[in-house]
Amino acid sequence: MSQTRIVFFREEDGTVPLLEWLDELPSKVQLKCLARIERLKQEGHELRRPEADFLRDKIYELRVGFQGVNYRMLYFFHGNVVAVLSHGIVKEREVPAKEIEIAIKRRAKFEHDPQAHTFEE
Repeated sequence: MSQTRIVFFREEDGTVPLLEWLDELPSKVQLKCLARIERLKQEGHELRRPEADFLRDKIYELRVGFQGVNYRMLYFFHGNVVAVLSHGIVKEREVPAKEIEIAIKRRAKFEHDPQAHTFEE
């Protein structure tokens, strides 16, 4: 099975929301998040709960828990081989609808002009 290419959504101003969010997290949480991203790279569409879950409207979440706090990284697929990480949140009971809407809008922007909205490390 070939690996899924991981890219980060980049805004028009050049900022990369997921990486900015990651930078604010404690280092142990960052490591867990990066490990989860690596799992997405390995498993792609096959990644399931408890590591990932489908939310709605082609938006998925990578799930990380640390010391009772739930961290979520929202993403979507572009074609069959690319996963685009939109942004991250700390959630309470469920991912707020407004956060899913942000990811949906980013997906539309990305699909309109993938090159302009792609950041790769």
